[in-house]
Amino acid sequence: MKPRITTLTEKKLMGYRQSMNYASYNPVSLWQRFMPLKKEIKNTVTADLYSLQQFPAGFWQKFSPDAEFEKWVAVEVTDFDIIPENMETLIIPGGWYAVFDYRGDGSDASSFFESIFSNWIPDSAYLVDDRPHFEILGSKYKKGDPNSEEEVWIPIRLKNL
Repeated sequence: MKPRITTLTEKKLMGYRQSMNYASYNPVSLWQRFMPLKKEIKNTVTADLYSLQQFPAGFWQKFSPDAEFEKWVAVEVTDFDIIPENMETLIIPGGWYAVFDYRGDGSDASSFFESIFSNWIPDSAYLVDDRPHFEILGSKYKKGDPNSEEEVWIPIRLKNL
């Protein structure tokens, strides 16, 4: 497991959010609400979908599956000039990210993420930063397909800072 370390420039997203936790994690209704209405967003940058988690500060230092966070489903937009009814906006601040390529149908996603947080992060020169975590579901993403591909973006900062 070797990510690429990249600097993200600020991104503007538009979509829906919902509070949830990992003990009862189920974003299906959020996606079902968003997908039929995403065509109302006229200023998208790409066709990529963002599956984003915004965790409270310190979430990963004292992890609990019952701890609440905000789950977003969104697309990147050029600006916030026109916001469709009931949609919300989010700015992802720029910074360093470790980008992991995930391939699979999602059945092993929990072990994939566990490996990042239990092995890669502790063995690296980085700590998890308090910025949004997200997955980019691009043209190679095919829900439930073993050949599906997506990018997993984990915010990082150097350990000595």
